[in-house]
Amino acid sequence: MTKNLGRTITPRTALLLLLLTATTFAQKPRPQKPAATAHFSGQNAYTITQQYLTAAPKRFVGSPGHTAAENFIKSHFAPEAAKGDVITDSFTATNTPIGSVPMRNYIVRFPGKKDGIIVLATHYETNYPLKDIAFVGANDGAATTALLIEIGNYLRVHPPQGYSVWLLFDDGEEALKDWSNTDSLYGTRHLAAKWSQDGTLTKIKAFLLADMIGDKDLNIDHDDNSTPWLRDLLVTAAKNTGHSANIYKNSYPGLQDDHLPFAQRGVPVLDLIDIDYGPPTAEHPEGGFHHTVLDTIDKVSPKSLQIAGDLFLELIRLINAR
Repeated sequence: MTKNLGRTITPRTALLLLLLTATTFAQKPRPQKPAATAHFSGQNAYTITQQYLTAAPKRFVGSPGHTAAENFIKSHFAPEAAKGDVITDSFTATNTPIGSVPMRNYIVRFPGKKDGIIVLATHYETNYPLKDIAFVGANDGAATTALLIEIGNYLRVHPPQGYSVWLLFDDGEEALKDWSNTDSLYGTRHLAAKWSQDGTLTKIKAFLLADMIGDKDLNIDHDDNSTPWLRDLLVTAAKNTGHSANIYKNSYPGLQDDHLPFAQRGVPVLDLIDIDYGPPTAEHPEGGFHHTVLDTIDKVSPKSLQIAGDLFLELIRLINAR
């Protein structure tokens, strides 16, 4: 007989208790694994934008908010960091209008099965000259940072089957005083030079840039500084995803953005940008929300982020198919 808490239990009772215990464990729900991100979610990207703005509303270089922004980005890529696939590219921008400034680019790598790299990029900081006003850059930096984080969530579940995909969160896109060839694009100018020296540049099949495409009134501009075959590929991607109405309403002779240092070194580039942001004003003819306190979360939409995500993922597929 079995002894339990001083009581005598018959074999029959012990069998009944064993069956009852087994039934109880069988009925207890097992811990569920996190749900797979089967599709890119514009709503998720919008929620991440909100969280980013809460964590780091003002992200100009050298500020506590800038450090908070870096920590926010890194916190979303712990699985990749554990594999050694999160790279911190630290450098010092010298001879800037405010002196020497430490900056950091972050590269998150999703290895593929083909020899080559597709880079998806965005800047993550806010405009330094606007540091003393309530400028949070919801569309100008925050939404596209969230866009790439959500693309990372998708790639974690659906690893690249073609070229490797690298997400680049670059620093110092904004001018520190007045936009010029030397006072702007600090992060990508540094990285393009670095990757040219170490041979990475020759492996890049396309450099795709996201900028200001969380705008509710989304229409991605035709940029003459982008590579012609990639501009054409965007037309195909828009047609394939049902988003043709959201591209090329406006054309610009040459947008100066983070893609230029790579274009100047012969890398195929495409700038996905909607520079027309809000009603135009005399001070901001490209749109009254751009670089003002009006660039807030209410100007961003999950629908626009969904369109942007669809286009980026389809571009990846089409580049692999070339």
